[in-house]
Amino acid sequence: MKNFYKYLGVIFLISIIALPVHKVNAGNKDRSGEAGAAELLINPWARSSGWGGVNVANVHGLEGMFNNVAGIAFTQKTELIFSYTDWLKGADIKLMSFGIAARVGDAGVIGVSVMSMNFGDIDITTVDLPEGGVGTFSPRYLNIALAYAKAFSNSIYGGLTLKIISESISDASAQGVAIDAGIQYVAGEKENVKFGVSLRNWGPKMKFSGDGYSLKTIYSGKDNKFTMTQRGAAFELPAQLNIGVAYDFLFDESRFTIAGNFASNSFTKDQFIIGGEYSFKNYVLLRAAYSYEEGIGKKIGDPERSNANKGFSGGFSVQVPLNKEKGSVFAVDYSFRPTDQFNNTHSIGIRFSL
Repeated sequence: MKNFYKYLGVIFLISIIALPVHKVNAGNKDRSGEAGAAELLINPWARSSGWGGVNVANVHGLEGMFNNVAGIAFTQKTELIFSYTDWLKGADIKLMSFGIAARVGDAGVIGVSVMSMNFGDIDITTVDLPEGGVGTFSPRYLNIALAYAKAFSNSIYGGLTLKIISESISDASAQGVAIDAGIQYVAGEKENVKFGVSLRNWGPKMKFSGDGYSLKTIYSGKDNKFTMTQRGAAFELPAQLNIGVAYDFLFDESRFTIAGNFASNSFTKDQFIIGGEYSFKNYVLLRAAYSYEEGIGKKIGDPERSNANKGFSGGFSVQVPLNKEKGSVFAVDYSFRPTDQFNNTHSIGIRFSL
């Protein structure tokens, strides 16, 4: 018990130190829309998004690269995930994600993930042709992450992630980098009490540049032409601090986990998330969660409502053992996130644990 209170104190101290640093203007609705790279806040993985990313304290495996990188330290050998998300169905926004995590040595795990966001083909419009008809362009977002996590003891796990961010349209682009850090603490006689803290999307400002910022200008006569380049405004990244807790209720052939998480956002409203997951023999898993933020219950159009998501999320997984001795598993994951004004958000993923 002495070690439990000691480690709990360490986690609490880290939270107290990180929170004031992060909370400078955090959750300030007046800053909404000032940050860029908002895709960093979209969970592309079908399993963890099924309960709203509430599993900061107990996420295990590759999907920890989204909300708490410390979770990849639980990877047994190798894990691969392919995931597809139809984001805000009807808006023609597709997310394709791939990741792999592999154990290196006795305590360390490395992970690599790639997320590509496709907005489809958009008509090119000009002042003379506001209806288009002169071609299309395709915006592209690409995030590449490299992570490392390890077990520092039987109870303490931690990790770091380096992200490379790329956003581009036909005549302008922006690149940036960000760092995630996270820790998890496991306690209890059956390791069923879990705590987690993660700091996400911390990095320097980004800025767009390219030919789209160039303007041909005529000065005192047709022959005096020159190109003027405008400066793009720099924007910050959507930093986020998460503090989570989870508890496993263990039965003979099943498990029920209840989890809670507080997400402190620098440029959007803070969120309180609560969710649960039921596992039957580790073959079928059902999960659901609710994310609360100020104004989430208001109707679309109300000044206090600033999120198209309704707050609820749900999902399931079906897992089939490939090799019981080695612990190999093949799984299909699905998540559903209801929205207003769109036809909801759907994610489906295929997962191999080798």
